[in-house]
Amino acid sequence: MATPFSHPQRRPPLLRQAIKIRRRRAEDVHNPLPRKAREVEPPSHHFSPEERTLLYEEALYTVLHRLGQPEPNHVAESSELLRYLQEAFQLEPEEHQRMLQQALELEKPMFFLKATVKQAKGILGKDVSGFSDPYCLLGIEQGVGVPGGSPGARQRQKAVVRDTIPEEQTHRTQVVTQTLNPVWDETFILEFKDIANASFHLDMWDLDTVESVRQKLGELTDLHGLRRILKEVRKDKGQDDFLGNLVLRLQDLRCREDQWYPLGPCTETYPDRGQCHLQFQFIHKRRATRASRSQPSYTVHLHLLQQLVSHEVTRHQAGSTSWDGTLSPQAATILFLHATQKDLSDFHQSMAQWLAYSRLYQSLEFPSSCLLHPITSIEYQWIQGRLKEEQLEELATSFGSLLAYGLSLIRRFRSVFPLSVADSPVRLQSLLRVLVQMCKMKAFGELCPDSAPLPHLVTEALRTGTVEWFHLKQQHHQPMVQGLLEAGKALLRLVQDVTGDLHQCQRTWNKIFRNALKIDLFPMAFLELQWLVAKRVQDYTAAVGGQVSPEMGDTLFQLYISLKEFCQLGPDLSEREGVLALDGFHRWFQPAIPSWLQKTYSVALARVQRAVQMDQLVPLGELTKHSTSAVDLSTCFAQISHTARQLDWPNPEEAFMITVKFVEDTCRLALVYCSLIKARARELSAGQKDQGQAANMLCVVVNNMEQLRLVIGKLPTQLAWEALEQRVGAVLEQGQLQHTLHAQLQGALAGLGHEIRTGVRTLAEQLEVGIAKHIQKLLSIRESILPEDPSDSALDAHAHSAGGGGPLPAELPPGREQAEDCSAGKDSSNNSNCGRREPAVTPAVLPPRTWRSASMPRAVVCHLRPCTRPPSRLCRGTWHCRRPPAGSSSRSTSAAASSSRQKPPPRSWGWSQSRLPTRPLSRSSALSCSAPPACCPWTPTAPATPLCS
Repeated sequence: MATPFSHPQRRPPLLRQAIKIRRRRAEDVHNPLPRKAREVEPPSHHFSPEERTLLYEEALYTVLHRLGQPEPNHVAESSELLRYLQEAFQLEPEEHQRMLQQALELEKPMFFLKATVKQAKGILGKDVSGFSDPYCLLGIEQGVGVPGGSPGARQRQKAVVRDTIPEEQTHRTQVVTQTLNPVWDETFILEFKDIANASFHLDMWDLDTVESVRQKLGELTDLHGLRRILKEVRKDKGQDDFLGNLVLRLQDLRCREDQWYPLGPCTETYPDRGQCHLQFQFIHKRRATRASRSQPSYTVHLHLLQQLVSHEVTRHQAGSTSWDGTLSPQAATILFLHATQKDLSDFHQSMAQWLAYSRLYQSLEFPSSCLLHPITSIEYQWIQGRLKEEQLEELATSFGSLLAYGLSLIRRFRSVFPLSVADSPVRLQSLLRVLVQMCKMKAFGELCPDSAPLPHLVTEALRTGTVEWFHLKQQHHQPMVQGLLEAGKALLRLVQDVTGDLHQCQRTWNKIFRNALKIDLFPMAFLELQWLVAKRVQDYTAAVGGQVSPEMGDTLFQLYISLKEFCQLGPDLSEREGVLALDGFHRWFQPAIPSWLQKTYSVALARVQRAVQMDQLVPLGELTKHSTSAVDLSTCFAQISHTARQLDWPNPEEAFMITVKFVEDTCRLALVYCSLIKARARELSAGQKDQGQAANMLCVVVNNMEQLRLVIGKLPTQLAWEALEQRVGAVLEQGQLQHTLHAQLQGALAGLGHEIRTGVRTLAEQLEVGIAKHIQKLLSIRESILPEDPSDSALDAHAHSAGGGGPLPAELPPGREQAEDCSAGKDSSNNSNCGRREPAVTPAVLPPRTWRSASMPRAVVCHLRPCTRPPSRLCRGTWHCRRPPAGSSSRSTSAAASSSRQKPPPRSWGWSQSRLPTRPLSRSSALSCSAPPACCPWTPTAPATPLCS
């Protein structure tokens, strides 16, 4: 049967010239909305109220007059089946009871047993040749349930059928000659009244023909044959030999039986009479339902199947699950009983299942794999002559309807099978498999000879669906407010969606269509979409013109990047047969290049300014000596390089000019950063009292510049100068790249080097001033020594006249040694003389001296005592000091008066004002200093150094 896609117009190959694309799509340019393919209206699976009433009566009648034992997986209770029917047909209890009563009042059908004698094996050989000529007599005996009429008693008798069943109710098979394994395959319809009191009987006989003794002697083969000849002589001529019989109670049989039965009776002479293969089926005739009287059995069963399957699918959907094609036990039991009672063949059942499922698939959601079983069954049993003309037409219509519906799903596969649903690829694969199997059927070829090949139909559907999907996306992204900026953003989102769809086609969908139908979806979709995208982008860029605002430039840049990604998905130049509509699309964006470059520089400058403003000029770590702004600047330059790589302008000469601009802006940003970071250092050190902290900041500034110099040196690699040089080699003069880009780079590096040297000089000057101030502070501290014993001329020779004190001697007298306090807990890093070993001399006890400093009004009496620690500790002795009582020395009083008139410097190295205990204590524990303590109390090489150096 012809379908709506039977005679499609043939198209050129997938990779074709762009001129052919433009000619074929000229109408699409003027009309943005394509002509939609004719939607397939799925057949309705709902019945009218009258049809539902007839169908419900038919189902009730089937359950009420069921025969035989239930199947193992079927429902045995009729009440459960009736409740299921009420639920499936959605009837109220009152309506259900009323129709059930009407079904009970209907006349009972005529009951028949459909018996098929298939074959037998291992039967007795009664002829002289050792074989038999078997045939069967069969029938149904009524009244077996009366006393004395049990099947067991009948089974021990011979000729049960011939003697007890009337001849008109007896059926006979054909005679199969000379065999012990006869095959009959004959079917008989046996009527019975009451299944409870009826039994099936079968007798097997060996046909005995009248032959002369001479003929039988010719057939003699052994002594057993001679014995049979003698037995034949004694019996009557023409009397058949009994081979065995079989008696079965009908109520013990299932609705359908198919098995081997042993023949009886078993005696000592014949313990094994062989087996007989029989098939049984209980069927109805003259059913009293209106549906059975007015419609064919096949049609009634189709409608009942459609109704029950619809209920199964709906029930699963209500439970948020998908129906997997398995019927419930109740539905399977009812359909089995109806098909058996109506005596439907397996072929007609498969055809009814196909018609019902194919119709429901077009209106309800369930897996298409459910259609594979009926397709296989129809193909296996297909004989066109077995169907009537209306059935053939109905089957052809179902083929065409499902094919058209399947093509409509394929046309809309992006929305019908979204990748957001996990099983979408599997569902699409199942649909394609069903369509492929259906189109390969002999029935499809005979009933739909004019249908085009399935791959061609699917290709047309995919091409049409791609164009429809594009226009739906375009409508979806249509801006609410009209304007070039809003239109550009909408176009950008459209291009991004198209690129995403192509990625999905390349990764997922192309593999599915290639495996099922050998169709390459991705190249076809790319060629369709690139034409549509190119037309929209070209029209938009023409509308924008040369006046590009910063916001418009940002939108155009993103659109340019999206188009680059889109084109990268296309075929290589070697695989094309012509040009594409998007070839040379970069020319449409030429007016926006200045805006892009200016925007890149402005964004980078703002980031640099923000990074410097937030920088506190503190090193990031012990190993990283630059601060946060240097890291932010490196990131900013990396972003500029990334923008240049994204741009990747195809024209070599223009690409060279763009790279020159990027290098120029980068170098300019480097110099701007140097100015900003120096200003930031001056700002932070302006209110800083600690000159050492200011010097540390200046060190961080120098380190930041050095880090910037390293980053600038990587520009040739980040901007791919080598690749650019190869591209522009045929356009630019030799050495122009070297004279331009490298000259810019060297100039920037030279400027950074100058800034670094300037910073180092400033740091040196600042440190020089600080060191000078520090030394001046040290020299301004006045320390004196007031000797108690004038006889010690070695120490008094160095005493000062002012203040009654004197500095420490530069050298010890002969035979003396420097006194140091080098305890393990002291930090020796603050004094280079700490721990210095002097030439070993014999320790001598110096006479006690009176010590004082400018910050102490009273003197301290100190004694140098030899060190009792091990010599390895480099300790020669320890000063032990105490404060003498007030008024004990006139020199102390005059020293206090003079010191009160002199204000000590802010960082005096003298003794602190803390109270000293009167008992003698070691200097390390009794005295504290306003500066960090040193380990040595006396340094002879620095006469102006106080006690706590």
